[in-house]
Amino acid sequence: MKYVDEYRGRDEARKLANAIHRMTTRPHTLMEVCGGQTHAIVKFGIDTLLPDQVELIHGPGCPVCVTPVEIIDKALEVAARPEVIFCSFGDMLRVPGSGSDLLSVKADGGDVRMVYSPLDAVRIARRNPDREVVFFAVGFETTAPANAMAVLQAESAGLENFSLLVSHVLVPPAIESILAAPENRVQGFLAAGHVCAVMGYEAYLPIVRQHRVPIVVTGFEPLDILEGIYMCVRQLEAGEAKLENQYARAVRSGGNRQAQSIVEQVFHVVPRRWRGLGDIPRSGLGLRPSYENFDAGRRFGEVTAPVPDSGVCISGAIMQGQRKPVDCPAFGVGCTPDRPLGAPMVSSEGACAAYYRYRGLAESQEQASP
Repeated sequence: MKYVDEYRGRDEARKLANAIHRMTTRPHTLMEVCGGQTHAIVKFGIDTLLPDQVELIHGPGCPVCVTPVEIIDKALEVAARPEVIFCSFGDMLRVPGSGSDLLSVKADGGDVRMVYSPLDAVRIARRNPDREVVFFAVGFETTAPANAMAVLQAESAGLENFSLLVSHVLVPPAIESILAAPENRVQGFLAAGHVCAVMGYEAYLPIVRQHRVPIVVTGFEPLDILEGIYMCVRQLEAGEAKLENQYARAVRSGGNRQAQSIVEQVFHVVPRRWRGLGDIPRSGLGLRPSYENFDAGRRFGEVTAPVPDSGVCISGAIMQGQRKPVDCPAFGVGCTPDRPLGAPMVSSEGACAAYYRYRGLAESQEQASP
C-alpha cells in the first residue's frame, strides 16, 4: 500500500499526524462527504496514520453512486430508442440499473457515446439535426454550471433536438439527512472543496448552528485532508462547533457568483430521491419551467416509481456511514468492478471501488487468476 509519507510533504504529514495523536483524548467519528477524498484516504493510507479513537467513515459524496435505480432504468430506456444519441460521462456507463447498464445498451446497438463535457453533446446535436441527443446530467453543484451552460447554448443555437435527463443533487440537504437519522454517529464533517468553490460554504452555517457539528471545507491532497481532520478534531476536543475553511487557496465563502447565476437561471430546487438515502426534500436541481423544452423526462416520459436496490448490496448503509465496504458479504466475491452489484463498486469515486483497488484485493485476485 502506498502511504502518505511516500508522497510529497513527508515531514508535514508526520507533524499533522503527530499533532492529531497528541490532542486526541476521546473517540471522534468524522465523515468525509466527497468520494474523491475517500479515494485519497484509502489510497494513501491516511486513516492508518490516525489514532484509533479517530474514525473516518465515508459519506454519499459520489454523484454516480447516489443516482437511484429508477433514473438509471429511465436512461436505459431512452438510450435504447433508435432515434436517440445518448451522451454520458464514462462513470455512468457501467452503473447497473435493475437489469442492465448503458454499455449493454450500446452493445445491443444503442447509440451511446461517452463525452467529456455536456457541451460535447450540444455539438453532437448540432451535427445531427435528425436525431434526438440526450445528455445524462448527473452530479453535485460542481457539474451544474456546465450543464446549465449547455442548455443556454442549445437555446441560443435554436437546437430543438437536445435535452437533459437530470439527476442533480445538492450536498447540504444530504448532510442534514444524515444528522437527522436516529442511527447517526457522525460528529464532524469534511466538506468537499470543489463543491464549495462553486457554491461557497455559507449554506453550511445553519447546519453547524442547529446540529452543533463542526464542518471543515477541505481539499483533496493528502496534506489537505490531514489538516482538515486536524481542524475538525481540534474543535471536537475543545467542545466547539464552527465552520472552517481549510481549502482557502481555492474556496471563498461566497463561491463563484457567476456560476451560481447561470445555475439559478436554468435550474430550480426540487425534491430528489437518493440511492441509499431515500427521498430528501429540496435536495436536487431540476430544469425551470421556462426550460422544460430541454427536459428529457418531458420528452420521453417521466421516471416511474422507485425501484429497490439489490437485496445483497448494502450500498445504502455504506453511503450513510453505517457500514464499511468490507462489511458487505458480496464485496470482492459477488460484487467486483467487472461485475458490480451497486454503483459504489463502479464509480471512480465509489468507496467500494477504493477499497477493492487500494486495499490489496484487486492485486490478490489478479494473482489468483489462471
